Amino acid sequence: MGTVLAWATLAVWTGLALCHSWFWRTDQRLPEPVRPERWPSVAIVVPARDEAELLPETLPTLLRQSYPGDARVILVDDGSSDGTAEVARALTVPHGLPLTVTSPGEPPDGWTGKLWAVAHGVREAGDADFLLLTDADIAHAPDSLEALVATSGRDLVSQMAVLRTETFWERLIVPAFVYFFAMLYPFRRVNSARWRTAAAAGGCVLVRRSALERAGGIAAIRSAVIDDVALARAVASAGGRIWLGYATKVWSVRPYPRLADLWQMVARSAYTQLRHSPLLLAGTVVGMIAVFLAPPALAVAGSWQAAVAWLLMAATFVPVARYYRQPLVAGLLLPVTAALYTLMTIDSARRRAGWKGRTY
Repeated sequence: MGTVLAWATLAVWTGLALCHSWFWRTDQRLPEPVRPERWPSVAIVVPARDEAELLPETLPTLLRQSYPGDARVILVDDGSSDGTAEVARALTVPHGLPLTVTSPGEPPDGWTGKLWAVAHGVREAGDADFLLLTDADIAHAPDSLEALVATSGRDLVSQMAVLRTETFWERLIVPAFVYFFAMLYPFRRVNSARWRTAAAAGGCVLVRRSALERAGGIAAIRSAVIDDVALARAVASAGGRIWLGYATKVWSVRPYPRLADLWQMVARSAYTQLRHSPLLLAGTVVGMIAVFLAPPALAVAGSWQAAVAWLLMAATFVPVARYYRQPLVAGLLLPVTAALYTLMTIDSARRRAGWKGRTY
């Protein structure tokens, strides 16, 4: 029986490495820019709830965008209690993009707070050609907006922001988070018309206003907790072309210094991703054990097939490790991280999804 399981793990990892749309590669980057004849207008919408501490690191990077066309920044204060709006108003940049700070009030029934704030920002944006939806903890290089807009022919362009990896727990958990996301939503499939896979990374989403309207606007996803994927699916279902890749000009400044912080980040939405289904939860747990934990366990027991599977697993992690400037042998610890994610997912089933004092 052990030999059969060992061969099975080797077959699974051979298939994942070679037949799952090269999910492990990090080469999906913004293509070479194509300068338009007329630069479209853009409204940058930033929903913010209790972000006074991080805004001084992020908001000025948006206000300093060197965009050739008309652009403005709309920060939507989502019921903050820490003076977020006042901090934002004090961060205006001389000769920078115009800044509007507004607040929509508490969300109506059926809306998440963030999406109510985003919808308010979209209304404030008026007839802007494009909307850049970016989180309050995301910083941008000065030409980030220009590079996004110059990606021709797409209705929604999203980048996986470079997440912080300064502490031990961040280095262990964060690159694996990106790796698992890419395994679930292979970027090449998202970017190909041959597949129906739709996903986005919520920290940086540029969407054409007309495509958003065809998809039903933000109201179409008003109750979504995993709003980035929901938005991508809505735009794609309405006939829009979408693109998802790895960022080089966009990064997160939000710290997750303790395991508890990262645990909360994952657990607050993992069960939602599984559609609150006990059956899907059970399948996910069994799958994580079979795919990530069985190879090292069987390898330690003496199986060369499982050892090769473990090495294949580690090898597929190398591009993400390099992207995050981690040791290339970090992939050998992927089973440890997978075990933690499995526990986080199980824990998620006993929680209600929530963020900063709100539960859904």
